[in-house]
Amino acid sequence: QVQLVESGGGSVQAGGSLRLSCAASGYTYSSPCMAWFRQGPGKEREGIARIYRHGGNTYYADSVKGRFTISQDNAKNTVYLQMNSLKPEDTAMYYCAAGLYCRSWSPQDYNYWGQGTQVTVAS
Repeated sequence: QVQLVESGGGSVQAGGSLRLSCAASGYTYSSPCMAWFRQGPGKEREGIARIYRHGGNTYYADSVKGRFTISQDNAKNTVYLQMNSLKPEDTAMYYCAAGLYCRSWSPQDYNYWGQGTQVTVAS
């Protein structure tokens, strides 16, 4: 089992920044791919960034490329999402997820999920 706890959400003006954190515990070695998803009102869950813990390869959705950065601190078992130049359309619940393979944005490929943290961007 892997437990994931997100933090760092909040409200911000357009153009602002936030940093989300995802603290992992448990059998994290079994799920080396860590990802951030988001789900806005009336929208499907969207994968936006993922990182492979062994090697640090990162992948981004086009919607956030150049604005968001995923990183990790393996000593703390924590993954971060630095979000810059935020837009109102970034408003969503943000979820951290963990899975075995880092090959897709499909939520079905991720076995463990956090409870989510809300990000609201005002125009």
